[in-house]
Amino acid sequence: MHGKLIECVPNISEGRDAAVIRQITDVVETVDGVMLLDVDPGQATNRTVITFVGPPEAVCEAAFRLAKKAAELIDMTKHTGEHPRFGALDVCPLVPVAGITMEETAQYARKLAKRIGDELGMTIYCYEHAATSPQRRNLADVRAGEYEGLAAKLGKAEWKPDFGPAKFNARTGATAVGARDFLVAYNVNLNTTSSRRANAIA
Repeated sequence: MHGKLIECVPNISEGRDAAVIRQITDVVETVDGVMLLDVDPGQATNRTVITFVGPPEAVCEAAFRLAKKAAELIDMTKHTGEHPRFGALDVCPLVPVAGITMEETAQYARKLAKRIGDELGMTIYCYEHAATSPQRRNLADVRAGEYEGLAAKLGKAEWKPDFGPAKFNARTGATAVGARDFLVAYNVNLNTTSSRRANAIA
């Protein structure tokens, strides 16, 4: 792969049904020039982290197709898991890899967010470098209240979505689309139920 490259790391709210996960990840590989790098499902979190890379336009097309398929197959009214979440396609960050700036990547993220909101009717917030205001930059703030608090959140003027309807969709919830740097995440299992000890280690 040469020229401009970006990575997309969508997280979907399904980590237990292998058939559903496969149907969603299969659409990524229908886009020429996009390479699916990793699919990492989690049973406890009931969440799958997907990673693919390619030229910006192709990656955005693959991300759009993935969003559409996730909205078709995942029902948030039935979702439980040990990870913060508020949507079927929970987050969809774009990451600059080569030959492209963060600001250019953010522009692609906003364009993707608008398309998902307009064409799929999904509720979309932009975060990190694609955020439309400082209070929306941090993902934890955008996702605060999670799926269960989303209906009330959408009723507040300050949390009107960036794209898509400001109306609670019980099936799909909401999605955060952003541009960010590479993120290294890992889990540590502790032989304790003490949140104080876990926070001290963190």
